[in-house]
Order: sequence, then structure tokens, then C-alpha cells
Amino acid sequence: MTPDRDIALTLHDDVPEDAGAIVDAGLGAANEAAAPLHEVRPLACIARDARGRVIGGAVGRTWGDCAEMQQLWVADAERRRGLGARLVRAFETHAQARGCHRFYLETFSFQAPSLYRKLGYETALAVRGFPHGIAKFTMLRELPVASPGNAVPGG
Repeated sequence: MTPDRDIALTLHDDVPEDAGAIVDAGLGAANEAAAPLHEVRPLACIARDARGRVIGGAVGRTWGDCAEMQQLWVADAERRRGLGARLVRAFETHAQARGCHRFYLETFSFQAPSLYRKLGYETALAVRGFPHGIAKFTMLRELPVASPGNAVPGG
């Protein structure tokens, strides 16, 4: 083990802008060298009302067989009317057209884990210990891979 060669560690309650940018750039370069991240593609499904106002959306990305839904939001007035499920299914359908059959997301217990369970997602990881009994879930849904010439039934 080598001595610490005049390396100073500092702790911060807020990330210093300059240092944060250097860490981001360094991690980005290391990741790009290790994996073909240029293949990651954004994907979004946006819901608009009759006036064109955004009332919901599912936002994420695809890479290979995998689709990650990073955000799902539905306006308060539109909740519990099926729009969230429609957004998730539309997101999945678009991802399937890109060749994805593995879907994953993270959600807190106060968000929509019950919706995702109803849509066939299973909890792969539950992290507990957040304040007020809140848990964070990583949830997965895998569809069978369609064989050539055979469509996968509506998931």
C-alpha cells in the first residue's frame, strides 16, 4: 500500500460546481471507454389534453434489450383514470419496437409501485431506511422474446 502522497480530501454539503463538472466528465469518459453508451437512445411518451397542454409523460431510455423508465408523471386532475397505465404501455410498446423486452424502473413507496405491480412489474430490490417508513423499489418486467415470424402477444 502506498502512502497518500499529499492528497487532501474535502467534504461538502453541496457539490462544488467546478469539481462536480470534473467528476461528471471523468466518469463519462471512463464509461464511454468501457461501454458503447452512444447506443443509448432517449424515449418519451407525452400525454396532452385537447388544448395541447402536457398532462402526463413517461420518459426514459433504451439500450440493447433493456428499457428504463426514468420518470412517470400524471397531472393531479388526471390521476386514477388510467392515464398512467396508458403511458407505461405506450412507452413499453415503443421500446419493444426497438427490440426491448426487459423493462425496469425505480420508484419510491409513495409514488406508484402498486400501479407497476398491476402492470406486471416485480420488485427486484427494496431499499428501506428512508425517513417516515419510505422505501425505494427497483422493479422489473420481462417479456418473452419473440421468435422470428411469431409476434409476442400484447405483453
